[in-house]
Amino acid sequence: MFRTLLLMTGLLLAGATAAQVQVKDAWARPTVPGQSGGGAFMTLTAPQGAKLVGATSNVAGVTELHEMSMDGHVMKMRAIPSLELPAGRAVELKSGGHHLMLMDLKQPLKAGDKFTVELQVVDAQGKPTTVPVEVLVRSGAPQVDHRHGAHHY
Repeated sequence: MFRTLLLMTGLLLAGATAAQVQVKDAWARPTVPGQSGGGAFMTLTAPQGAKLVGATSNVAGVTELHEMSMDGHVMKMRAIPSLELPAGRAVELKSGGHHLMLMDLKQPLKAGDKFTVELQVVDAQGKPTTVPVEVLVRSGAPQVDHRHGAHHY
């Protein structure tokens, strides 16, 4: 009985850790044959606060966290080591802003395909967690109906 209770408590705690970051609307643009890089986009919410510190993907040799910014009249992209996920605030990884850069693609990304990204997250207590995310390859971002919170694809 005690052993069962201990096991159930451990499973509940593991589930609570995995639930630290919620992911919505994960998507990537299709690529053309020979294109070696692409981007993945999504919205992340960490109820207790966390930090995104990395990612890996089964479709890319290298996956990095990037940001786009304006330098005068020039848009620049650069890798960043981490991204803060403030408690309860949605952080959007989007085209033209923070995003996941998929480099050394193993195959073209085709509309309708799905692939996996594993986000490396450190929670507010400093504990590392991996969050698996299924990413849909599609032509554009999901459209949100702000009146009802519905997403249209």
